[in-house]
Amino acid sequence: MTILTLVRHGETAWNFGGRIQGSTDIPLNDTGRIQAQGIAETLAAEYAGREVVVVSSDLSRAAETADVIAAALGTTVSRRMPGLQERSYGDAEGMDAPTFYDTYGPWHAADVPGAEAWPVVRERALAAIAEVIAETPDDVDVIAVAHGALIREVIMHATDGEFPREGERLPNCSATTFRLDGDAWEMLAYAGVAG
Repeated sequence: MTILTLVRHGETAWNFGGRIQGSTDIPLNDTGRIQAQGIAETLAAEYAGREVVVVSSDLSRAAETADVIAAALGTTVSRRMPGLQERSYGDAEGMDAPTFYDTYGPWHAADVPGAEAWPVVRERALAAIAEVIAETPDDVDVIAVAHGALIREVIMHATDGEFPREGERLPNCSATTFRLDGDAWEMLAYAGVAG
């Protein structure tokens, strides 16, 4: 059995401006660094006395967030994993939300040239998580810092589509926690908020 906490990276200038990042490597802004410190302190208190492995996406916004978390836990990030990268949004990367809607329509139904297919994102995320868990000793917990759309796909997998509910989002530096026992997933803490 493994406790897995998925953390969305801190805020970037593109998050602040409502722009789609996808696989574009945008660093944290000052607000994102403050958010990272906040979630690091929360996780350090939650994981006090427990052994934990910290991994992250290899994109800088997730990597820096993970470094702050690992430091608070008295450890280092063990792996930077391309499998935990955000979904590639193809031609939509860099667009703001209104332009996206005007160009491609509603988010859930948009067919964006060059974008990574949702099932591929989920498969990639689950494969990366399975790889980390297979390499982690029993009774050692895992914190993985990744990205909003990827984490949403994992949540949908774990809850058979019950979460996230329509209209909910995962804020920057939010944490969602699962208990994994073989192929069985149980969501223990959910970070989705309206908006």
